[in-house]
Amino acid sequence: MSAATADAPAQRATGAPALPLALVPASLFVLLVGGLISVPLPWSVSWPWIPALDVHFALYVDGLSAQFLLLITGIGTLVAVYGAGYLAGDARRWRVFALLLLFMLAMIGAVCSDHLLVLFVFWELTSVLSFLLVGFDHARESSRKSAQQALLITGAGGLFLLAGIILLAGIGGSYSLRELIAAAPSMADDARLPAALTLLFVGAFSKSAQFPFHFWLPNAMAAPTPVSAFLHSATLVKLGIYLLARLDAAFSDLLFWEYSLVGIGTLTAVLAAVQTVRERDLKRILAWSTVATLGTLTMLVGLPGHGAALAVAALFFAHALYKAPLFFVAGNLDHGAGTRDIDRLTGMRRHLPWTATAALLAALSMAGLPLSFGFVAKDAMTLAKVEAGVFALVSHATLFVGSISVAVAAVAAIHIFWGRDTADRTTHPHEAPLPMLLPPLLLVALAVLFGLRPTLVDPLLGAAAQAMAPTFDPLQVDSSYDAWPVAEASLATLGFGILIYLGWDRLRTLLDRARELDEIGPESWYWRKLKFVPKLAAWLTRRLQHGVLPGYLLTLAGAVTLALLAALVIGRPSLDLPAIETLPLPVVGCSLLIAAGALAALLVRDHLVLLLVSGLVGYGSALLFLFTGAADLALTQFAVETVFVVVAATVLRRLRGMPAPLQVAVSEARWRPLALLVALTFSLGLTGLLLLAAGLPFDPQLSDFFGAQSVPAAHGRNVVNVIIVDFRALDTLGEIAVIALALVAALPLLRLARGRNL
Repeated sequence: MSAATADAPAQRATGAPALPLALVPASLFVLLVGGLISVPLPWSVSWPWIPALDVHFALYVDGLSAQFLLLITGIGTLVAVYGAGYLAGDARRWRVFALLLLFMLAMIGAVCSDHLLVLFVFWELTSVLSFLLVGFDHARESSRKSAQQALLITGAGGLFLLAGIILLAGIGGSYSLRELIAAAPSMADDARLPAALTLLFVGAFSKSAQFPFHFWLPNAMAAPTPVSAFLHSATLVKLGIYLLARLDAAFSDLLFWEYSLVGIGTLTAVLAAVQTVRERDLKRILAWSTVATLGTLTMLVGLPGHGAALAVAALFFAHALYKAPLFFVAGNLDHGAGTRDIDRLTGMRRHLPWTATAALLAALSMAGLPLSFGFVAKDAMTLAKVEAGVFALVSHATLFVGSISVAVAAVAAIHIFWGRDTADRTTHPHEAPLPMLLPPLLLVALAVLFGLRPTLVDPLLGAAAQAMAPTFDPLQVDSSYDAWPVAEASLATLGFGILIYLGWDRLRTLLDRARELDEIGPESWYWRKLKFVPKLAAWLTRRLQHGVLPGYLLTLAGAVTLALLAALVIGRPSLDLPAIETLPLPVVGCSLLIAAGALAALLVRDHLVLLLVSGLVGYGSALLFLFTGAADLALTQFAVETVFVVVAATVLRRLRGMPAPLQVAVSEARWRPLALLVALTFSLGLTGLLLLAAGLPFDPQLSDFFGAQSVPAAHGRNVVNVIIVDFRALDTLGEIAVIALALVAALPLLRLARGRNL
């Protein structure tokens, strides 16, 4: 069996049919259609979610959201039907359906969210669920690596998106998408806006496989075919484009917005179109053509004018109607012929006639030929480019990408099904079962119907375009079509596409000679960085996990010291030092005792003596508490310090005869000057911080609260004890638990030392 069949079902089991699970997305689709017919758009609803942070679970459905909802639920229903046949008898099919349903709900939440933080939550849910779906066959290393790659790229992009959301909300004063769009004119002059948009671009580009993140989507073809059809034709990969289209109403007038989207979108489309010719696996060919379409959508979002908004809406719809059937066709070939390698697939129409019909009609739409909805979408795209006045480079690039689409359509429909059956096969190809035939045939029938009668979907496209361009009149959609310009463009793309199709093998051979360029591409960067992570982890482990306790303590103290100094430098507090007061003689004596203990600890070498002189710090602190009026705290400190010194001295006495490793002795000697420097720096920084804090006016709000609540709330007159035992009971319990666990951890060492008679 070839590598192309790797996603075919492998585990078989008996059980109830999975087809009834399609009723869930079908019910959502019917409810949505009924709602659109009976209740005019827009719809909005909001519930308090996190009132303390002013986060509301706000949902808003307009024309753009409605279009996505129809695609998510409609395509989702057909994917469920197809999956019931594709995974029939597979023991894991229930997990696939559960994950697909959760993913569908996450996508619905993302395209309906008006609050950006709520949108981000659903955004990340789609990343996690797509990771589980792509890595569904986790027994295969390729599936695990593909799932890991998808999660790392989209997850990292999500972090950039979150930063952009927070920055954008800080500029616009709201997390609501509608409020931010309304406030866009006042945000244009803010110096932070380019940074916020750049962060948003990274998040959207990583999700929608734009350069330089474009390589993860074809690798995600390790997922089962129903998953690929759903995630990569109508849902996941279009989520980033959805966010850009949603924000286009706010920032379309910015040159930074226009140039970034047009430039990145065009570059992505061209690179993906070139990569398409290099593939032999049909699913990967379709995946790279999807990346090219996503690049075209990004470019269209960046174009100015109402025509671009209509073109985006039309291409969203058309792409789902032809790409999902083509993925289904790839699955049928894998199921019936045992391979997806186009070199081994010729003359399949004799064995899979209904699949061949679906492939032919889907290819007509993908090529943008008449009698298909792809022709309507190409019409809108052509007029959008004319209206925007794009420069020649972009025009030529889109012509090249369109020609590649024609060639891919010809490969999927003509080469595989209508060529001579010359392949050497070990299995007899056969047609797929009915649940795997109905979904692609129904979708291509809709594409033909909407191509012949585009007025059936004009209201939906008009409402979606109006959501992206608020001044667009949805009643004028039909007047935006003009067959002559698109006929000219179609002739050009059709001619070049046929030439590319005829020279497909020669082009592939030519491009294979340039595979050295892959070594400098983004995917090679990804793999090199991924290999660098274990090396970095090993280096850090050797440097930080060295097994020498003084080194650990020094690292911790150094980090705290740097944080302290950073707070003083960044905060730049005014040097308003407190007034010098005459201190009582006992307080001065206790302070000198503490200082003497600390200095002695730096000079002595013997560990037992070091423990004893460090005890002077604890006893000096206890005396300081006593003379400053905290008698109970002083008694606690005396008890704790005494127990600690006695126990630690006993342990050290038993371990004293055990020779210290040479490495530890050398490390301690090497680190001692650095330890002295860190200690002095920390002490000076802490002293300065305490002096600055003492110079601030005293705020009695907290002390008054505890004083007032001590008796009525905790029935105690000792405020300190009440705070420790009642108001901070969990904190105190945690401290006790830490000490108890430390004792439990030390028991084996004590037993070992006793066994050695040390």
